[in-house]
Amino acid sequence: MKLNLLLYSYDWLPLVGGVQSVTADLAEGLSEWSSAHKGDEINVTLVTQTTGHGMDDSKLPFPVVRRPRLSKLLDLVRSADIVHLANPALLPLALAWLLRKPTVIEHHGYQSICPNGLLLYGPDTSICPGHFMAGRYGRCFQCNSAQMGRKSAWRNIILTFPRRWLCKRATVNVAVSDHVARRLSLPRTHTIFHGIRVTGPEDESVPNAEPPRIGYVGRLVTEKGIPILLEAAKKLSNDGFSFHLALIGDGAEREPLERMAERFGLRDRTTFTGYLSGMEFEEAVRRLSVVVMPSQWEETAGLAVMEKMMRGGLVVVADVGGLSEVVGGAGLKFTPGDIETLYSQLRIVLEKPSIVATVRSAARARALKHFNRDSMIQNHLALYREVFIH
Repeated sequence: MKLNLLLYSYDWLPLVGGVQSVTADLAEGLSEWSSAHKGDEINVTLVTQTTGHGMDDSKLPFPVVRRPRLSKLLDLVRSADIVHLANPALLPLALAWLLRKPTVIEHHGYQSICPNGLLLYGPDTSICPGHFMAGRYGRCFQCNSAQMGRKSAWRNIILTFPRRWLCKRATVNVAVSDHVARRLSLPRTHTIFHGIRVTGPEDESVPNAEPPRIGYVGRLVTEKGIPILLEAAKKLSNDGFSFHLALIGDGAEREPLERMAERFGLRDRTTFTGYLSGMEFEEAVRRLSVVVMPSQWEETAGLAVMEKMMRGGLVVVADVGGLSEVVGGAGLKFTPGDIETLYSQLRIVLEKPSIVATVRSAARARALKHFNRDSMIQNHLALYREVFIH
């Protein structure tokens, strides 16, 4: 099989996020596979609207085209054998449909059923029951207008109609979890989990270090529910537990969260690391006794959780969406938005190390089985073969 693959990710490196990491790993893995299989190769071209400030794309094993003009994008789509979109970006999706190109849409969010792509109802930051799909467009407007204004809110709502229509006509829709597949309810849907590079398990001495380190890894944004973690940490502190809290990442909510930590009397035992990368990031995550993901929205998968599980680490997650599916029985769960159940699970972590050791072992085994990078690459190759042949 020889084919030209156009991989499109609207946001990409050097921006930080799960979509950026997964698409970079996919493109790199496909290029490595292609180099090792001469005569049966995939030529990957990655296209993005993100500028490359601070990056040297020439060091990557695949070409990157940044912010192409419409004419250039049209040429790239025309020359591709398969167009693979990371989320249903409307312009390349429409071009691929007009040119009758086989199209794979990988859904890392809910853009095909929700104008803001999060299924999070803005006015009270609750999980959306599906107002757009139920035809309650006034609720969608109420949700979006507060954050982006009336004009942009209506624009997002209107554009969701053609986006959904085009997704239903894609050659294949790829969901990153079975939960996403059920939520989107699109035809010709396959589930392919994210893949993490296989690493050795963590040093057993690290999670038992004193004081235990409770951590969050990811963007500091509203939908991630980080105030719930701070509330639970406040209760632990008031009850005399020894621990340190590390928030690894950055985002729009950092300053409000820092003020909250100060108000709760947690400032001396809380570290806001800001954005980390490379070995600095690896070391910060390795030192965590437990990773907590208190998301208020239905996470589609949860890359940070997979990474901690691959290291044989313990995770505590909100029992919702793709997070719950990814963890399965190999971690601890709490009721979304509920401080008391999160507090109870964190007490278990601090008080019962024997239970923690058992869960950590199960996490490593589950990650190796379901979330390894080689499986992700091979599953995409099998999908491309199926699409290309037909």
